[in-house]
Amino acid sequence: MASSYPLPEGFSDFDVFSLGSCLLVEGLLGFFLNAVTIVAFLKVRELRTPSNFLVFSLAMADMGISTNATIAAFSSFLRYWPYGSQGCQTHGFHGFMTALASLHFIAAIAWDRYHQYCTRTKLQWSSAISLTVFIWLFAAFWAAMPLVGWGEYDYEPLRTCCTLDYSKGDRNYVSYLIPMSIFNLAIQMFFNPHTPLKTLLFCWCPYGILAFYAAVKNANLVSPKLRMVAPILAKTSPTFNVFLYALGNENYRGGIWKFLTGEKMAVPQIENKSK
Repeated sequence: MASSYPLPEGFSDFDVFSLGSCLLVEGLLGFFLNAVTIVAFLKVRELRTPSNFLVFSLAMADMGISTNATIAAFSSFLRYWPYGSQGCQTHGFHGFMTALASLHFIAAIAWDRYHQYCTRTKLQWSSAISLTVFIWLFAAFWAAMPLVGWGEYDYEPLRTCCTLDYSKGDRNYVSYLIPMSIFNLAIQMFFNPHTPLKTLLFCWCPYGILAFYAAVKNANLVSPKLRMVAPILAKTSPTFNVFLYALGNENYRGGIWKFLTGEKMAVPQIENKSK
């Protein structure tokens, strides 16, 4: 897409188009797959169990990440951020909140499956709803802090999307990063070691490394292209999560198949394999 706006510093025309294309594919694919997961839960009665509600909630968070990526892709093709400063703050808040919520729902699903395996008891609706509300409020709290001055949202190196500003690496940033990481990642991993790590490391480890590097060194010493690898990889998580937690679950996969084809599911199979 032709644009009269100058290229971001450190990027060629091909770089901007390639990164925008990656964001667009990630955004649209993740949005479609998670939308199918969400609608299947709403339409297929047999899928509506407390455990599957956590998968549904994960898909809601991941669809938010995918929407965020699609907006960034559109801006990349324009070569500039067209939504102003307030739009940048909203984009940063929305992206960070849905990312934190996604991580916590993954941990909640892992805990639920482990708990059922150990105790042979199923998750109750009251617990599933309470846990979901808590996760969204907890994620919203930490995502809202940069809006009131603890941390800050600013443009990514491509300057077509917004996220937590790690470029300064000042005391304000460090004082936010450390407790946010402890409460959202470290404690979660300590108390819930059954959270699947391979996908989390692939999608989120580059972002984590970059964030903590910025706390001790000048992040601007890292090339802009390399710094864009982290958000690109992070936005693949919605697609991976569908295959791991929806299509990778025999029960949920059967529900999606019924939604797409109309073929009836066997109720006993759903009841016994709802985790």
